Amino acid sequence: MRPATSANSSTVKIQAVYKAARVTADSSINKNGKATVEDEQDDDDVEAGPAPPPEEADESIDDEEGRFFGGGITNDTANVLDFIDKRDQGDDSKPEKIDASWVRKLALSFERKISKNSELRAKFEDDPQKFMGSEADLDADIKALSILSDHPDLYEEFARLGCVASLVSLLSHENTDIAIDAIEIINELTDEDVEAEQEQWDHLVDAMLEADLLSLLYDNVTRLDEANESDRGGLYHILSVLENLSSRRAISESIGKDTSFTPWLLKRIQQKEASVSQNKQYSAEILAILLQSSPFNRTKCIELDGMDNLLQLLSSYRKRDPAKGTEEEEYVENLFDCVTCCVDEPN
Repeated sequence: MRPATSANSSTVKIQAVYKAARVTADSSINKNGKATVEDEQDDDDVEAGPAPPPEEADESIDDEEGRFFGGGITNDTANVLDFIDKRDQGDDSKPEKIDASWVRKLALSFERKISKNSELRAKFEDDPQKFMGSEADLDADIKALSILSDHPDLYEEFARLGCVASLVSLLSHENTDIAIDAIEIINELTDEDVEAEQEQWDHLVDAMLEADLLSLLYDNVTRLDEANESDRGGLYHILSVLENLSSRRAISESIGKDTSFTPWLLKRIQQKEASVSQNKQYSAEILAILLQSSPFNRTKCIELDGMDNLLQLLSSYRKRDPAKGTEEEEYVENLFDCVTCCVDEPN
């Protein structure tokens, strides 16, 4: 029986060696050299019980699957929601098309603002708080007209809708700030820097003249107070409008014939100032432009004793020259231009 016992002993040893080899290859060993419970499980075993909860991710690391921390929605989902929001809002990011349809909408809004302000002013004449809001809305709509200077092809439609006449009518508004805003827009729309065809410019300006622009400009010259900074700026814009309009010879002569601008300009250039202001210089420049463009204007200036006034103003420069690069230097140059025009007049 010993051989059998020896055989059995050998079998046991082989099984032990085989088991040890499995532990070494397939699992880790603890400090005591024993396999862990996990190591002793067969590969084919199925885990029992509920799955353990996932480990918490480090929030400092970007989410590789595109989720927003705490939001629970992916980037793709968020993009879809943004698209829906924009569609529901009419997609305001799309640039508005500036065309005849746009002008009609602008005109409707502009006319409504004028009417509302006029109604509230009449209704609450003694309570400015009741109509100041409508005045602010009107002011915003006036300034919005500035965009038309980039689209002179719409000048004719703007005039056809009656908006030019409405804009000019605001020069008689009780609030001089509203009147000044309207003058500033008129100046901008008629400026020579606007890339308008002559026909487009004519449509706009003719509509303005029909709305009595020249008379209303003069009325504002007489009511603005240059001691006030805003009014001083308003006067500058009036002079600029006169310069723009004088590019057409017939209008330049009309300014001399149909308004009192010539005597006003002669008076303004004689006004005493510590130093020659921008408006005083500009007044001399406008007078020179009017005299250069029309024999009638030159004759009228002479009849108003303009030559005597001009020579008296220049007499103070017989012994001194104005400082270079100043308003005063331009002022003196314009005075000489005025004198030259009148001297050259045959009559």
